[in-house]
Amino acid sequence: MTDAPLPPLADLLQTARVVALPLVTRFRGILVREALLLEGPEGWTEFSPFVEYDDDEASAWLAAAIDYGWLPAPPGVRDAIRVNATVPSVDPDEVAAVLERFPGCRTAKVKVAGGDQVLAQDVARVRVVREVLGPEGRIRLDANGGWNVDEAEHAIHALAEFDLEYVEQPCATVEELAEIRRRTKYMGIPIAADESVRRAADPLAVAEAGAADLLVVKAQPLGGIRRALRIIRDAGLPVTVSSALDTSVGLAMGAHLAAAVPDLEYDCGLGTASLLAADVAADPLAPVDGSVPVRRVEASGDLLDRWAADEDRTAWWLARLERCHAVLDR
Repeated sequence: MTDAPLPPLADLLQTARVVALPLVTRFRGILVREALLLEGPEGWTEFSPFVEYDDDEASAWLAAAIDYGWLPAPPGVRDAIRVNATVPSVDPDEVAAVLERFPGCRTAKVKVAGGDQVLAQDVARVRVVREVLGPEGRIRLDANGGWNVDEAEHAIHALAEFDLEYVEQPCATVEELAEIRRRTKYMGIPIAADESVRRAADPLAVAEAGAADLLVVKAQPLGGIRRALRIIRDAGLPVTVSSALDTSVGLAMGAHLAAAVPDLEYDCGLGTASLLAADVAADPLAPVDGSVPVRRVEASGDLLDRWAADEDRTAWWLARLERCHAVLDR
């Protein structure tokens, strides 16, 4: 499953470091982001599938870590990546402070369809984002598959007044995405697919079904930079490159993927180091003037020590690493 030869498990365990990083605000229902860092021949790399993912799904993230840490990154066509701000499901009065953490970003991705929130709260949040960004700013929504088709249609109508760039994963399934795209096509608001690419047995199914106008691709869940580039090539749709609340090491992997994409029309979701209250790098890959540079990031020994996960969580991650290595070694 990996483009690089699978390193022995002992080699991975030798450099493995597990961290627990506090977030600035709750995101995806968590206040602490755990990650496992590895050092390969090409430098530091990251294995950080969300804790609820099973081993088969998480093994793709390990393949990505090995791809990035054991092989040189593919040649890029750009040395900086424009990135978007990410606005979690916060109250409207918190929006301005969140956006301040993304200096120079002209685009904001706003989380909507939170399970404990109603549409009126989403509308209020997006309204403030539009006020802060002004008329020239770009707003995209991310529902993480939280609506059914009827709910999505109603919500897109309610939020269309804010001049949306696109709506990401409004519904969970490929069939639902195709239907909501059909229902709202006259509005001219593109539909993007994320989970239907990165969590699908066939990441090309959404493109083949005509269910999306663009794809959101992420290096770790798709098995690494090279596999993601093959998916982009075969899908034949515009893409944006995003992250999964990675540390700066994982974000650097995403930046190298974005650098190698031939055509990159959309700002990328690689500025999420700004959502972390701590990081593993002394020089985090945070947005400056709306962009992040394409470079490898070195993990700091002092920061790895400071934010080390406790003994139980470290043992949990090392056991997960061993199981996922076994999946890749089948």
